[in-house]
Amino acid sequence: MADCIFCKIASREIQANEVARTDDAVAFRDTDPKAPTHILIIPTRHVAAVRDPSGEAGEQLLGHLLAFAATTATALGLDEGGYRIVTNTGNDAGQSVPHLHFHLLGGRRLGWPPG
Repeated sequence: MADCIFCKIASREIQANEVARTDDAVAFRDTDPKAPTHILIIPTRHVAAVRDPSGEAGEQLLGHLLAFAATTATALGLDEGGYRIVTNTGNDAGQSVPHLHFHLLGGRRLGWPPG
């Protein structure tokens, strides 16, 4: 999608502080962190929200993104203290960029319930 900021980050048209990358996903530091470690995990192809991928390919993408988030958390040393993986879908949930993304949060005790 031509005007999507996350598509531009995935294609490296816009620079981001990347921490990991595969052919299908990119992990980069959030510019407005809500925890000491706040990483965004995005697919490299445009998908608007978690509800949109369908069929086996969609399930594989979602599985890859979650596994990639967990691997990234391990690489960043978050396993011992723990971490949270969150995705927001739609305006009421707080999705501010209409491109599927997971927030990987860690580095401090996280409250519950969120928001």
